[in-house]
Amino acid sequence: MNLQAFSLRDLEYLVAVGEHLSFGRAAQACAVSQPTLSAQVRKVEEAIGVEVFERGPRGAIVTQRGVDVLAQARIVLSEARRLFEVAAAGAEPLAGTFRLGVISTLGPYLVPFLLKPLRARFPQLRLLISEGLTRPLVRQLEEGEIDALMAAMPLGGGELVALRLFREEFALTVPRDHPLASAERVTLADIRPQDLILLSEGHCMRDQTIAFCPERLREDRPELQAASLETMRQMIAAGVGVSLMPQLAVQNGTLLDDLVAYRRVGDGELHREIALFHRPGFARIRDARLLRGAVRDILAGASGVKVHQGP
Repeated sequence: MNLQAFSLRDLEYLVAVGEHLSFGRAAQACAVSQPTLSAQVRKVEEAIGVEVFERGPRGAIVTQRGVDVLAQARIVLSEARRLFEVAAAGAEPLAGTFRLGVISTLGPYLVPFLLKPLRARFPQLRLLISEGLTRPLVRQLEEGEIDALMAAMPLGGGELVALRLFREEFALTVPRDHPLASAERVTLADIRPQDLILLSEGHCMRDQTIAFCPERLREDRPELQAASLETMRQMIAAGVGVSLMPQLAVQNGTLLDDLVAYRRVGDGELHREIALFHRPGFARIRDARLLRGAVRDILAGASGVKVHQGP
């Protein structure tokens, strides 16, 4: 077989079609025209003698043999990325490109704290941020598409290494005119199931919120849900319901302060542990640990979290 018949980029096209099951969406994700991507995928199929996809009017279907081809293509791409990791391991600390995944309930509120201090501390660092839901980001980390991931512990399954970063408390968020906004003390027992807003499926914080709640809330599952923390905050401001909000989101949500109130629940026992995850064999472990230390230093010097403790 002629190994020069196709390139790593061609394998990226192949994997993209396997993920999107659409040549059009795969082309958009790869930032190329659909004819170009289709031609390169066909070239790979001809070179290996396997039809990886069935083409149809409704998209692409992975063939039985194509499943194995795609799995191997992901391994090849992962090992190719590892080649660059090994080369970068001996370079200046935290220099060059570092691809960091951040879960969507954390990224918009944490990243603004980090960018300027990190740039000052590591001027040669080019930090690429990927924000999304936990499960897709874990897959990207395991397959080498990102270098590290900031997410809540535990991730469950896998063999990823967790470097603990910080503990983030949750605050109960209610409309300003809600009875709990002026209560002397708030507990989980005060929350009515019909008032609780959950994030939509796929957010790890949805499962955490349900786990925190008393049995009566888990049995009488709330029907209200929001696609993001900001949508949830706006729903609360409109008087639709109440929910739990992470500290960093509380601290950065100043636009609706006149319409919502944040209350500590009990003695502050509701929290999540945020960690920086990387692969066990990650060649840039030193960089991951440097990034972890820098993040902890930056947050230690940040202003306190704004939580309404009383009326």
